[in-house]
Amino acid sequence: MRAQLGRDYGLLWSAYAVSTYGTWIAFGAFPLIAVEVLHSPAFAVSLLEAAGLTVSAIVAIPLGTWVEHRAKRPVMIATDLARFLAMASVPIAYFLGLLSYGQLLAVSVVSGTSSIVFTAASGAYLKHLVHSDHLLVANGRFEGTSWVATAAGPPLGGALIGLLGPVVTVAADALSFLLSAVGVLRIRGDDVAAPREPVTGRSATDLLGGWRFILHDPALRRLFLNSILVSGLIMATVPLLAVLLLGEYRFPAWQYGLAFGIPALGGLAGARLSPRLVTRYGRHRVMVVSGRLRSIFPLGLAFTQPGIAGLLTVIVVEGLLITCMGIFNPINATERLQRTPADHAARVLTAWSVSSKLAQATLVVIWGVLATLTSPLTAIAMSGVLLLATPLLLPKQAHMPEPAVAAAATYI
Repeated sequence: MRAQLGRDYGLLWSAYAVSTYGTWIAFGAFPLIAVEVLHSPAFAVSLLEAAGLTVSAIVAIPLGTWVEHRAKRPVMIATDLARFLAMASVPIAYFLGLLSYGQLLAVSVVSGTSSIVFTAASGAYLKHLVHSDHLLVANGRFEGTSWVATAAGPPLGGALIGLLGPVVTVAADALSFLLSAVGVLRIRGDDVAAPREPVTGRSATDLLGGWRFILHDPALRRLFLNSILVSGLIMATVPLLAVLLLGEYRFPAWQYGLAFGIPALGGLAGARLSPRLVTRYGRHRVMVVSGRLRSIFPLGLAFTQPGIAGLLTVIVVEGLLITCMGIFNPINATERLQRTPADHAARVLTAWSVSSKLAQATLVVIWGVLATLTSPLTAIAMSGVLLLATPLLLPKQAHMPEPAVAAAATYI
C-alpha cells in the first residue's frame, strides 16, 4: 500500500520539488556570472558565497517569531515571490547592461533570507498538515526529491549554461519560485498560526526563543549540535574537493559532475529505505547506525588520488555517505517536528537553519585557510578525523522513546 497524505500535501510537495529543481539547475550560476560577466577576482567570488550565507542568516534571526504568529501559507507565497523577483532581476539587469556585483550580493542575501523563512513556515505547516504518524513518510519524500534534484539539476544546468549562458539558468530558477508560489496558493486546507503573546519585556525581544527551546530538550540539543557540526564539516570540504579534483588532479568538468551526480542517487535510495528500516529496527537504532556511518565514510576522501582510481574513490565514498544521509535526515527532521510544539515550530526551524548556515560559512573559511597553510587533501583529511567524534553527540536511547511507526510501513 502507498501512504495517502492528501491533495494538500501533494501540492506542498510539488511546490517544494519545482523550486528545488530550479535551485539545483542554477547551482553555481552566480560564481560563473561573477567571473565570466563581471570579471570579479577570486576573493570577490568567495565573498559572494560567504556573505550571502552569513548576512541572510543574521537577517533571518528576528523573523522566526514573526512567522510563528502568522498564517503559514501567505508567508510561503510571499517568500517565493520575493525569491522570484530577486532572481528575475538578474537576467533583466544583464540584458539592460546594468548588472553589478552589488546586485548579485543583494540577490544572494534576499534569496537566502527568504529560503530560511520559507523553510520555517513550510516545516510548521507540514506539522499541521500531516498526522504525526506519517511525518517520517512525508519527510522521506521531501528528502528523496532533494537528492534526485541534486543528481539531475547540475548536469542539466551545465548543459543550459553551455548552450545559453549562466543568466538563463538564473531565469529558470526564478520561474521555479513563481511556480512554487502557485502550488502553495492552490492548497485549500486550513492554516495555522500561534496565538499572539502579551507584549512583555521578554516577549518583545525574544529572538532566541528557538535556541532556548532546542537547548532545553536533551534529544533536540544533541541532534542540533550533531547536525550543525556534521553538515558544517562536510560542506567545508566541498570547495576543497573542487580545487583538488579540478585544479591539482586536472579532472575534466564532466568527471567532476559525475563524481557528485551519481552518489546523489544514493540519497533517494536512503530516503525510501528510512521508514522501512525504522519500522523494522526502531527509530533510535536506525538513527544511531546511520549517524555513525555518515561520520565515518568522509575520511575515505583523504585517499583520493589522480586518475580513474581517484574518481571511483570519490563516487564510492560520496555514494555511501549520501545514502546514510538519506536514511538519517528524514528521521532527524521528523524527530525535530514531533518534539516541537506547534506554537514553537517556526522559531525552532529558523534557529536550526540560521545556525547551520552560520556554521557552514565559518567552517568554509577556516578550512580554506587550513588548505592554504597545508594542502586541500590534508584539510579534507582533518575534516574526516573530526567527523569521527560527532556520533558522541547523537541522542541517547533514554531521550527518544519509540513512537507508533506502523504508518511508516506504507511508504513505497
